[in-house]
Amino acid sequence: MFDRPIWRWIAAALIWFSLSSGLAAQESTAFFEVESLNEGLGPPPETLDRATPQSSMEALLELKASGARETMAHLLDLSDIPPEEQPEQGPRLAADLVEVLDRKAVINWSELLERPDALETRGSSDNPVAGQVQRSILIDLVDLPGRPVAIRLNRLKPADGEPVWVFSRQTVANIPQMHALYGPTWIEEELPESWRQEVAWGLMWWELAGLPIMLALAGLAGWLVGRVQAMVANHVSSRALTDILQATRMPIILAVMTVAVMLFTDAVFIFSGRIDTVLTPLIAVGFTAAAVIFVLNGVDAVLNRIVPFDDDQLFDASMENRRNLATRLAAGRRILIVLITLIGGGIVLAESNLTGALGVSILASAGALTLLLGFAARHILGNILSSLQIAMNRSAKIGDTVLFRDYWCNVERINFTYVQLRSWTGARLVVPVSEFTSEPFENWTMREPSIIRKVEIRLAHDADVATLRDAFYEFVDSGEIDGLGERDSHMVLTTGHDVFGKTVTFCVACADANGSWTTSCAMREKLLERMAEIEGEGRTMFPQATPAEGA
Repeated sequence: MFDRPIWRWIAAALIWFSLSSGLAAQESTAFFEVESLNEGLGPPPETLDRATPQSSMEALLELKASGARETMAHLLDLSDIPPEEQPEQGPRLAADLVEVLDRKAVINWSELLERPDALETRGSSDNPVAGQVQRSILIDLVDLPGRPVAIRLNRLKPADGEPVWVFSRQTVANIPQMHALYGPTWIEEELPESWRQEVAWGLMWWELAGLPIMLALAGLAGWLVGRVQAMVANHVSSRALTDILQATRMPIILAVMTVAVMLFTDAVFIFSGRIDTVLTPLIAVGFTAAAVIFVLNGVDAVLNRIVPFDDDQLFDASMENRRNLATRLAAGRRILIVLITLIGGGIVLAESNLTGALGVSILASAGALTLLLGFAARHILGNILSSLQIAMNRSAKIGDTVLFRDYWCNVERINFTYVQLRSWTGARLVVPVSEFTSEPFENWTMREPSIIRKVEIRLAHDADVATLRDAFYEFVDSGEIDGLGERDSHMVLTTGHDVFGKTVTFCVACADANGSWTTSCAMREKLLERMAEIEGEGRTMFPQATPAEGA
């Protein structure tokens, strides 16, 4: 019987053999086998390091800086070029590739490993190549007419040599087309050599000077377009045309500025990748923002034609259906804003090429920031959901008369984050939507326009309530007070009593809640005048209270 330590040694040996076999199998497939590599260039210099993806990329950039274009050609797979043409085309293609990399690609150095097999040892659940050797690495995607093309480093093993990392033959085939689109423009080539020298952050002098000039010219173009639209609007008499000019002014200005930036970067100067990485999303944001504002302004113009939201007629008691329509249209507008914003955000992300490795890493690194922003914006999101809640349950409609925190107001606007109320004095009360929906309020026009207002008056202990009741109904029947409802709905009740006297409540039925406060005030004034007359006849009406008791 074998001892336990022997079994342990046998198990360890089996595990080591299986792992070494797996690594050997992986290493045997960790390159593309080719018969030969760049026969027309001759042997590469011994100092050229092409053993790892990182060393090949570093060598390409360093050789370009030093002007060793002939050596740079050894970093390309020139298999599709006849050997006799490789010495001439190879250096030119390599130099053109560097310019394309500088202007359109963002090199993610963390993906260019300093290992011959490019084995990713940093295990991660979201890394599909973790623990695997690689023989092809994507540097970036570059947009060409009709399709994006890849810039790749491949590991090739010629029959008579060791595996090396070079740019793939598909990448080499696309270099002329990429350089024609993103290489230096004729204006840049006419600049003095000193202006094309790098000065800071990998940027050249002309870029530092050209960027503010481009932004200034784009702003000037937008300002001129805005001035022209304003001049046209001042000389137009048609209301419809004026509405169109007002609705399209801001989106046209944004579109013109964005087009100016796009034309400048496409035809005048091709900025480096560091600037282009920022400009490309900004251009997409500019066009998206112009489209969003154009749609929203157009929708607002149409809605104002259907239901004028600033029309005081919405507060009329007979406009219940119009108030319902206005509230639904406002809710539809908010839903449309959310949809357009989501679609616009998707367009911006798609145009920004954030689907690549670098974009994914940027989004991943922004995860903590996203959580912080989400936490900070929780009140805004809550208000947005609350505004949609009001639209669905119709607890308050545009034009309704409400009593909120002892403020008698009309609902003027139900926006994303706040409700705009107009008090009887004309002052606007702005309330966050979440607070408006979480606190109780009285809606006087929710079901019916009529409402009963209470007028409470303190009387002396021996005051004759029946005399005041007769006076109350006399005022109701006389028609001197506008806005009163049916006679049977009015009541006079003694609702309280204490050492100072008794409280009599006069229930004033008002036909329209919008004018009920004024109606109740008029009734109180009439009652106090009649009480003063009765008091003058020698009958007690007002309670006799000393200043100390009144305090």
